[in-house]
Amino acid sequence: MPAADDNLLGAFLRDRRTRLDPAAFGFSLARRRTPGLRREEVAQRAHVSPTWYTWLEQGRGGAPSANVLERIGRALMLTDAEREHLFLLALGRPPEVRYQAAAGVTPRLQRVLDAMEFSLALVRTSAWDVVAWNRAAAAVLIDYAALMPEQRNVLRLLFCNPRVRAKMPNWESDARFAVAAFRLETARAGASEAAKALVDELSQSSPAFAVMWRDNDVSIHGEGVKQIAHPIAGPLAFDYSTFAVDGRPDLTMVIYNPATPADAERVRALMKATTGEASLENHTERM
Repeated sequence: MPAADDNLLGAFLRDRRTRLDPAAFGFSLARRRTPGLRREEVAQRAHVSPTWYTWLEQGRGGAPSANVLERIGRALMLTDAEREHLFLLALGRPPEVRYQAAAGVTPRLQRVLDAMEFSLALVRTSAWDVVAWNRAAAAVLIDYAALMPEQRNVLRLLFCNPRVRAKMPNWESDARFAVAAFRLETARAGASEAAKALVDELSQSSPAFAVMWRDNDVSIHGEGVKQIAHPIAGPLAFDYSTFAVDGRPDLTMVIYNPATPADAERVRALMKATTGEASLENHTERM
């Protein structure tokens, strides 16, 4: 039997079961000498043998299967972070991603976006729905707030919105790259089935998308350079980078930094002009 200090998996399992209230699961509180659930109670909830579960906590026997770990995780009411830690301890790898539709971003994350005054910043889901953005992104890319939620999808905008397409001097290469990155990200996030309706819709409405999707290319979004031909500000160049949102595997943050001081100044002027137009519209509405 391994030393206690070496049995990290057993220590983690014991710690988590002692935190649970037996009464909450319908177990009797009589004759308990230690807090939490007993080993046989965890085994009962996980539908495994009490002897096998005892051996698992003691560091005996072989590695459990992913299916059994999932059942143990549910039996112990583990959070997503605790579930990942369980898999890393037991199998040396994280669990497969469980796709969950995004419900937006926290106010704290929105403040991070807003703090990037002249850098375009947005957050999108693994299905490439834009769920948050800052003023610079709205001024340069498109006013997301003016769109219906279902229209705030990067691929729908790329292939179905003429105004967005007109701003992209390298539209074909950019669109092909986006489709390849979308394919990889949805598979990585376990969202392929959730994205199927969007793929079917775009394949019907856009022959260009249908051709690119059939090519089966895959790519990492990562970082690169984006060129925009803005109808007011003129040509703009941005260095972009993508970032995972910690604790939210369904979300990705994309930041477009002006490539030169001249680009930053054009963004600043465009935002000022956009704010002025919005103020005039609001003033007119109040009259």
